[in-house]
Amino acid sequence: MAAIVAANVGDAVAYGADRWTREMEDAFREAFGEQATAYAMFNGSGANVVGLGLMLRAFDGVICAASAHINGHEAGAAERVLGTKLLTVETDDGKLRPEHVLGQLEALGNEHHSQPRVVSISQVTECGTLYTADEVAALGEVAHAHGLYLHMDGARLANAAAEAGSSLRALTTDAGVDVLSFGGTKNGALAAEALVILRPELDPAALFLRKQGMQLASKMRFVAAQLTALLQNDLWHRNAVHANAMAHRLADGIAGVWPLRYPVQSNAVFPILTEKALTELQTRQLFSIWHRPTSVIRLVTSFDTTPDDVDTLITDLLSLR
Repeated sequence: MAAIVAANVGDAVAYGADRWTREMEDAFREAFGEQATAYAMFNGSGANVVGLGLMLRAFDGVICAASAHINGHEAGAAERVLGTKLLTVETDDGKLRPEHVLGQLEALGNEHHSQPRVVSISQVTECGTLYTADEVAALGEVAHAHGLYLHMDGARLANAAAEAGSSLRALTTDAGVDVLSFGGTKNGALAAEALVILRPELDPAALFLRKQGMQLASKMRFVAAQLTALLQNDLWHRNAVHANAMAHRLADGIAGVWPLRYPVQSNAVFPILTEKALTELQTRQLFSIWHRPTSVIRLVTSFDTTPDDVDTLITDLLSLR
């Protein structure tokens, strides 16, 4: 918010031809490498659609986990806007592995099938699990060996890097990611996300696809200034470390009472309740039911979750045993 206020001084040229946007571009190059180009956008779904569009031809498909955000939580945006086919793989923990990718490659060269062109992973996954740098690199190697690209939905990339004790670059550029969306809003920003292109030959079309994708801001300085503020002085890291710590506090507080469906590796906790406990909790708290048949719920902490917030929820959960 302070960055927005600071940018609201005087006039500026529209559509990104301003110093705040240049500063943002410099900040992303510093974080992801000199070859990185970054484009400010409004939301993660838009950044995903534009990013995927850079890599796809009319007859191509995207290999992703069935639980992936692009498949289950973006209202079919990639399929509707890009006309692509999502080639989904069922996984237990939301993570793709090289064998999952290889299992989809039998379609290559077969004119009757959509052609696998992109491998898309979420960091962290929708199950709250994270990919290590080695796991990302293994997927990149398989994808590139078969002429595919590697895309990362980085809505919670900051949380993954904070949990892994890693830099943003180590989990992306150095691991072979070609294109990613960088999540700002979930880490404290206000309607600010970024598309980051790490394969320079994909960059020329980005300006046009961003406009077609309705992600071009006329007053871009207000979006760009937030992204710069996140990347400078490790604000992204401090926010993510805090969110993750609150998730671990929650998980530790209910340990021994409610088991967890997935390990806590970011800022998401998935307790397994009883049906009675789930119904009762619905009268007290707002939360997402992850899997109703097994009474698994999804609880997500954020950059501004307080210890008191967590402890109140722990008390509620423990009272339901």
